[in-house]
Amino acid sequence: MPTILRLITRVVPGLLLAVFLMAAAPAAQAQLDKVPAPNPPSQKEEVELFQNLQGKIQGYVSIPDGKLATLVQPQGRDWREFRNYYGRIISLVVMGGMLLGLAVFYLFRGKIRIAAGRAGRTITRFMPIDRFAHWLTATSFIVLALTGLMLIFGKPVMIPLFGHEAFTAMATFGKYAHNFLSFPFVLGILMMLVLWIKDNIPEKADLTWIKQGGGFLNNGMHPEAGRFNAGQKMIFWTIVLGGLAMALSGYMLMFPFYLTGVNGMQIAHVVHTLGTAVLVAVIFGHIYIGTIGMEGAFDAMGNGEVDLNWAREHHAGWLKTQGISTDTRDGPSKVPTHRDPHSPGLPAE
Repeated sequence: MPTILRLITRVVPGLLLAVFLMAAAPAAQAQLDKVPAPNPPSQKEEVELFQNLQGKIQGYVSIPDGKLATLVQPQGRDWREFRNYYGRIISLVVMGGMLLGLAVFYLFRGKIRIAAGRAGRTITRFMPIDRFAHWLTATSFIVLALTGLMLIFGKPVMIPLFGHEAFTAMATFGKYAHNFLSFPFVLGILMMLVLWIKDNIPEKADLTWIKQGGGFLNNGMHPEAGRFNAGQKMIFWTIVLGGLAMALSGYMLMFPFYLTGVNGMQIAHVVHTLGTAVLVAVIFGHIYIGTIGMEGAFDAMGNGEVDLNWAREHHAGWLKTQGISTDTRDGPSKVPTHRDPHSPGLPAE
């Protein structure tokens, strides 16, 4: 008899549990199949916390990190929507629009040639320190732009193409490259600011340059400009001021909550995203002019020397300050040779 009682006490609970699970299975499956309604609940008996999700919900915490007391932050929804949708759309429009505009301009205008032809003699335009500052900034910016764009567009673009594992490896490398190369980028900007600020102060001649479109639309008709024309000055100040804004907002993201709270972090991210799109678009134009867009322009930063006739056509005002003839009919034989050929702007043998 005791043996039968022990058997009953062991078997009956198991049978009851099995019956309960079988009865509960349809209800559980029905709960899994339910889809949350798109509209917020309106029934009085529903939880008050869920009813108030449209506003900020904040409680109290005993730990030092007080920002964790915020349960719901409405601005976070707006930031997430910008992060996942509007930021990408705006960036594509700005950068893609610049590329499309440059393509149309190239088809319409073609390569801007040296109207008088090459003089066969060059003058020093940039010293080694100038070119070092330029290329330090340029190479750092290229890596920063590529890694930044990968972080923005990586998930919707790269994961379908390369898979999750490949994207994870690239994103991890991109994050470290993006963070560490920000420091040489800032150094390059500060060097350019010190080296070139005196030649990038706006002046009256810049208005004439702008009114004439820099001579880009008229073959052989280039308005007189100093060491830097109005277009180069606009690029200079955009890169300097925009680059410093990118650095400040980027460091706020790199070292979170040192200078601001959650709202400030979200604003910094928006500034960083939009600023990146503008800077990349401006650099597209800069690269275009310095490569396929204008004959002889790349030489200035390639080896520091530019053709004499190129300088006469594009920077006649700068040549005047150096005592060099600006008339392309004079030829290289009329250029003074008694000065130090290693000084910026003077003729090189």
